[in-house]
Amino acid sequence: MNVLTANLLAIGVPWHMLDTVVLAAFFIGMILVVLWSIRKKEESSADYFLAGRNASWLEIGSSIFSSNIGSEHLVGLAGAGFISGMAMAHWEMHAWLILVLGWVFVPFYDRIKVFTMPEFLERRFSPGSRSILSIISLVSYVLTKVAVTVYSGGVVFGTVFGIEEIEIFGRTVDFFWVSAIGLVVITGIYTVVGGMKAIMYTSVLQTPVLLIGSVVILFLGLKAVGGWGEVERLCGENLRLVRPASDPKYPWTGVLFGSMIIGFWYWCTDQYIVQRVLSGKNQTHARRGSILAGYFKLLPVFIFLVPGMIAFALSQKGLLDMPIKNGQPDADKAFSTLVAQLLPIGFKGIVVCGLLAALMSSLASLFNSSAALFVGDFYKKLRPASTEKHLVVVGRIATAAVVVLGILWIPVMKGMGDVLYQYLQGVQSLLAPAIAAAFAVGVFWKGATAAGGLWGLIVGFVVGMFRLVLDVVIGGKITKADALPEIEKLARIAEIKQHYGILYSIETINWLHFCEFLFVLCVAVMILVSLLTKAPSVEQLRYTYYNSTPQEKAETRASWNGWDIVHTVIILGIIIAFYAYFWNRGAL
Repeated sequence: MNVLTANLLAIGVPWHMLDTVVLAAFFIGMILVVLWSIRKKEESSADYFLAGRNASWLEIGSSIFSSNIGSEHLVGLAGAGFISGMAMAHWEMHAWLILVLGWVFVPFYDRIKVFTMPEFLERRFSPGSRSILSIISLVSYVLTKVAVTVYSGGVVFGTVFGIEEIEIFGRTVDFFWVSAIGLVVITGIYTVVGGMKAIMYTSVLQTPVLLIGSVVILFLGLKAVGGWGEVERLCGENLRLVRPASDPKYPWTGVLFGSMIIGFWYWCTDQYIVQRVLSGKNQTHARRGSILAGYFKLLPVFIFLVPGMIAFALSQKGLLDMPIKNGQPDADKAFSTLVAQLLPIGFKGIVVCGLLAALMSSLASLFNSSAALFVGDFYKKLRPASTEKHLVVVGRIATAAVVVLGILWIPVMKGMGDVLYQYLQGVQSLLAPAIAAAFAVGVFWKGATAAGGLWGLIVGFVVGMFRLVLDVVIGGKITKADALPEIEKLARIAEIKQHYGILYSIETINWLHFCEFLFVLCVAVMILVSLLTKAPSVEQLRYTYYNSTPQEKAETRASWNGWDIVHTVIILGIIIAFYAYFWNRGAL
């Protein structure tokens, strides 16, 4: 294998032997951690998928953060900062929702002792609800987590190493696909071999590496641009956190509530995240792991989104040579371009380790969660007599299928939007409302019935997928039209509008407003159907928030003290201060 085309995107510090040494040391550390975790052999599927429910708060908090901070941040959040400044920061200020997970849902999930989130819906509603949630979750993994992570891996490493194509066995191959598939294979190996224990333990190594590398980028970027004042001057109105209701992409009426719906689904009900707290030794460790993750979640705005804004400011001053896509700077390459052009010898290796850590941790968590869902919610029903060892093998095979589907979706995903993070949140805004409604109503309203839960999920999923089809078909054409000169663009948009009629009107509803509408629709369907159908049984009511016994309440109360309260208040205070500073910053 030899390099055919090596196109360094700008005059940057070239890759050095010291960077290679740093990268090699990182991989050796990863291998040692995985080998150590393998020694703790899994005896059951609970060991493999939930680390034997014996994880500490440090492992839980690190795993939640490294699982969340994946490619959508390294590529997409920096790209969002480059294009729209602080507009997407709301999603990163959802540390308060991680606190809701720790204070409200950790005691609840611990009490009902569930293995997966769909398992909870089966006990609260019906087997049909469990199957629908499993399907929605697996679809979301394919359309978002797999596709986005694999795509980002290709973008990042192609930019950092300055390689476009390589020659393999006499054939020229796009380096994007080589690096993307290689990332999947390496991550798949250690996840399959080590299970959840390997993921939890490697997260403790990956998280500090990721943070160190990203902080270096932040400070070197600020130094290069001339300080934060220069970033504020050049970004101007993009510093504004809360935009007018008339804003076409980020109206405050959509951002404040739409992002909350997506955040509630992701942080409090998604198997991908909740699986980490289910692995805790007890409620104390699970809650404190959530609090630690809340602290970590305050960082992405500063170490990913702000560097995107720095990249914009540097490019405006002619100090950063951004790659061009469709006649405009390729925003999704903002972070990796900073890595390629700004970092000195040695530090580039550290940051690449951080990039690898985020990408691999995100994929590893996905692999394990999708396997847990498939095994727990489908395969066990078909083969109830399967041995624990057989279930682990089946989970590994199922994961491979999810990955292949995600890779096949990448070409479609690339045509749906110019900024990766907005694509991710856009798809999640169609999948989240049904699940968020089912959990909110099911957990906190005793009157919700099995039929109500089922029909709320079905309606939400069908309407969400209908809008996704419109996004692919009509939205893709609108995106292509946006790249045309103004007169041609207006003419093309008029043709699309005339051809699709009411479907065009549905497609052009602001994505956040559509998310809110979908959530309200699902809640309304659940309430209406519940009022018309058989009341829930006593057993079903056991799985509502209000049915804990005095002993369970006492156990929860004993699991927290002043330490938990103080750190919760600190996190909330930082969030309030952030909103106060950026609420109307830069507005004309």
